[in-house]
Amino acid sequence: MEYKHTMMNLITIIRHTRSCIPFSLVLCFFLTGNVTSEAQTLSDDFEGNGNITTWQGDDCDINTTWDNPFRLGINTSDQVLYYGDTGGQYANVRFDADKNFDLSDYSVFSLKIFIPSGELTGNAPLQVSLKLQDGTLPQPWSTQSEIIKNIVPDQWQTVTFDFENDAFINLNGASPPPVLRKDFNRVVIQVNGENNSDKVVAYLDDFYYFSEIVPDVVYDHLIWSDEFDYNGPVDSDKWHHQTRLPNGDSWFNGEIQHYTDRLENSRVENGVLKITALRENFRDQGVTKTHTSARLNSKFAFTYGKVEIRAKLPSGAGTWPALWMLGKNISETGGFWDEQGFGTTPWPACGEIDIMEHWGHNQNFVQSAIHTPSSFGATVNHGGQVIPTVSTDFHVYTLEWTPDKLVFSVDDRIHYTYDPDFKNRETWPFDEEQYILMNIAIQPSISPSWTRGAMEIDYVRIYQESPITSVEILENSSLVLYPNPVDDHLTIKLNRNDHGVADVLIYDATGDIVHSQNYHTDGRTLTIQQLGHLKSGVYIVRYSQNARSQTVRFVKN
Repeated sequence: MEYKHTMMNLITIIRHTRSCIPFSLVLCFFLTGNVTSEAQTLSDDFEGNGNITTWQGDDCDINTTWDNPFRLGINTSDQVLYYGDTGGQYANVRFDADKNFDLSDYSVFSLKIFIPSGELTGNAPLQVSLKLQDGTLPQPWSTQSEIIKNIVPDQWQTVTFDFENDAFINLNGASPPPVLRKDFNRVVIQVNGENNSDKVVAYLDDFYYFSEIVPDVVYDHLIWSDEFDYNGPVDSDKWHHQTRLPNGDSWFNGEIQHYTDRLENSRVENGVLKITALRENFRDQGVTKTHTSARLNSKFAFTYGKVEIRAKLPSGAGTWPALWMLGKNISETGGFWDEQGFGTTPWPACGEIDIMEHWGHNQNFVQSAIHTPSSFGATVNHGGQVIPTVSTDFHVYTLEWTPDKLVFSVDDRIHYTYDPDFKNRETWPFDEEQYILMNIAIQPSISPSWTRGAMEIDYVRIYQESPITSVEILENSSLVLYPNPVDDHLTIKLNRNDHGVADVLIYDATGDIVHSQNYHTDGRTLTIQQLGHLKSGVYIVRYSQNARSQTVRFVKN
């Protein structure tokens, strides 16, 4: 809570004194304060504000304190970097960072550039390139990666270089993509290419680099649970008995049980829910079966979070207990959500998440699995681990479900992560609500001598992110913006699943809304234009889509 109070105090200070606080002071605090993510920031405005001190020129005149000869448009600052290519074949300016770049998460370079047309000679392309090199090598360029951007003369423009999304050129074709590398520590900026003797004068300003490793989502706020601290039938406000035979006379997978709502098959006693499978001839729905059991649907559905279920499993070849989830939209006879009118999607398009499955013929092994249109039934998406005391002791079976991946563990020991490289409806139907199921199925291979077995469940708990204030969200959001500081255009880097309509609100430091608009998104980036009219200072952008909001601050030049 100490950080929360610090942020609130700062917002209060800015609210009352922002007109007299130097921009560099505000920027410095926000980029170096007590944040929850690891970040690397490099900047230089060539007026004494920044942390780049190693600028050099190769075959190029360079002056880092040059009076700005073109104080117009988006750049009216006093000083800039002078870049004078006097005809050198490989002219450039460069600097070395004090630690290597990590491009694996949000990582964008930006700068302002002005090229007067009267200072150009030859026919070289009008472009600026940013190259990343390993400055410790005898030939640093030999493994470089480069992004080239076209520019126009006689105006200041902001150019960004994004090594995750922009087209890049690896000089060595065997080099991996830049986002997979950790050996770059040098930035090289080159105007109008190389291998030419053309002359050019350029002015650079406001170089900025920000890399943020977004922390993992923390699901620590309990939103739903059943502690089974009562006796008798399960809580009917929380659970639905699914008993109807979906195929009219049988369950799927050749299972041979009836599911019932009787106390013999599901009962809470002494703080534990017991789902009990029995050998008995039982007639229901016009069909007689040789075994009974229970199958419970939660009357609570959610998107993203952590599920913890503490359970002890039955034993015996032919038993098949499971703790699992299905899409709320599944069309399945007798299911709770189907009966509520949500059943629009067949299996496996609804998505299935098996938190825990156990087969009695493989006594000490538990498995987690994923069923989607891309792989279902005998799915290739599974993993498990050996638990020697699976039927004698309680263990905590956990799923952590984020917008990007599904992580499965037992007693905090991870055994499987589902994180497909390409997410679409075929591989990732997991951006919609799911609900919990708990049951014991009986396979035809059940031993003739087996008579009964129970899965005991101590608790079921679902966690999501803590409800936090907008100030706290500033540093817990995974929302990524660039360039930051902003001149006129602000780009939001989106999650791969962010498709459709998004609401964007921008607040100033007093809490007033200064921008409100709906945008159609494509899962890559969203650009907010025409912010040049905003006064210099600190702003907050709130991005909302699919009932999920994220908030983060940015600085306007």
